[in-house]
Amino acid sequence: MMSDIFFAASICPSNVDNVDLGFVQLGWFRVIILGVVQGITELLPISSTAHLRIIPGLLGWQDPGSAFSAAMQLASLGAVISYFWKDIKQLTGGTFRAIAEQNFQSSSFRLVLGVLLGTIPLGVAGLALQKTINACNSPFRTLIVIGSASIVMSLLLALAEKQGNHERDFNQLTMKDAILVGIAQAFALIPGVSRSGSTLTAGIFLKMERETAARFSFLLGIPAVLLAGAKELHVLFKAGLDTNGWLILFIGLTSASISAFLAIYGLLRYLEKHNTFIFVFYRLAMGIFLIVAVSTGLLQN
Repeated sequence: MMSDIFFAASICPSNVDNVDLGFVQLGWFRVIILGVVQGITELLPISSTAHLRIIPGLLGWQDPGSAFSAAMQLASLGAVISYFWKDIKQLTGGTFRAIAEQNFQSSSFRLVLGVLLGTIPLGVAGLALQKTINACNSPFRTLIVIGSASIVMSLLLALAEKQGNHERDFNQLTMKDAILVGIAQAFALIPGVSRSGSTLTAGIFLKMERETAARFSFLLGIPAVLLAGAKELHVLFKAGLDTNGWLILFIGLTSASISAFLAIYGLLRYLEKHNTFIFVFYRLAMGIFLIVAVSTGLLQN
């Protein structure tokens, strides 16, 4: 029989949209902890969704649900905007000037346009799969899926690292880069893939410097995270989330914002001098652990 300490029951509060509001059952203290986990893992290439399934599972907590995971991305959005405000201001200003002058060959205009176009694949896939992703006991959130995705992404990141030639800096990025990395971003709908992981891997495949790939990954995610977070807030509102639930969500967002800002700083400093193999090994170990843990009954799938 499975030990209770490793069992996280799936409690699905009843609502018209069958949205998993499991995070409300956790209370503010546990949500603070999960907020810290979310803030760190959302911006590192190790999958926040995976960790928000693994940690509650290990501690015997209720699964907070995919709607919580998506809404919590707004915390990382705030951290990214505040950290990269200078870059965002420069790109936005350059884009508006290019439009006013009809200079559509402007590097700022083409890069911003590429980011917007690169967000479309994620948006289309997200709308197509939203009912399945947000549903209670979603097949997308099984630990076998998360573990398998983690292993695949670890191998792809290792392959990207091995190809070498990480020489392109931020000033050399193009609209094509934004579109290609944006397509990679759509695969992050699969828990365990990781939005930052898929975009960082794609950037390194495109021969970007590691620090540039990470920086670009953060900026590319702004419209995607904004849309996803806003959509999930709307979903939670329609699902009838009460005042206590909104308060718990706000507490989680606050803790996640602080840890996300620190995660950005730490990752960029690290990638200035190191490769990404620490994340390759971590993701490979995590994926193997999850598959073995489910197979042996240590964790519930």
